[in-house]
Amino acid sequence: MNTYIDSLNWRYATKKFDSAKKIQDSDLEKLKEAIQLTASSYGLQPYKVLIIEDEETRKKLREASWGQSQITDASQVIVFANMTDFDESLIDSYISNVGITRNIDESNLKGYAQFMKSTLNPMPKDFKGTWTAKQTYIALGNLLSAAADLKIDTCPMEGFDAEKYNEILGLNSQNLNAAVVATIGYRSKDDETQHYKKVRKSKKELFKTI
Repeated sequence: MNTYIDSLNWRYATKKFDSAKKIQDSDLEKLKEAIQLTASSYGLQPYKVLIIEDEETRKKLREASWGQSQITDASQVIVFANMTDFDESLIDSYISNVGITRNIDESNLKGYAQFMKSTLNPMPKDFKGTWTAKQTYIALGNLLSAAADLKIDTCPMEGFDAEKYNEILGLNSQNLNAAVVATIGYRSKDDETQHYKKVRKSKKELFKTI
């Protein structure tokens, strides 16, 4: 646990990446697995995770991110895109996966499937979009922690034009929306922010035991 806390103290929102350093494929696979294993409500994972490496695409995304250099200088750009709407097929797909993975006859899962459908399907479309977007932030948190454990730098980013991202990445036609972004790679030695002391609320101020 001490090592984990040390890793969290080590990480910071990297403002300047070393564009010459790339993440090894084996480490990228570990980060993908960490995202894959992220908890989500009902286990539905109502989002898609895009790993952007193409230089031309990243140049366009940088313009839609108010010129922030992390978009083009980092090793990869990770876009967490939430489903803007969903129907029973999302739940049916999950139930099918449960049956296959756990070797359970789907007929034994009908009750749980119906419970999810009765809870989620009546949601208004805009509420569904808000709910699915919240799920992406859980995955983002897992990515940040896993990357820190591997001594890979990250920068979580909300400073971008989601509508332009959706247009550039063709997300609208896929019922997806760019919710949050993370750039991953290795800090530049010229990034002064790596030397700043981490500023957080004190435990006394942050926590309350009831």
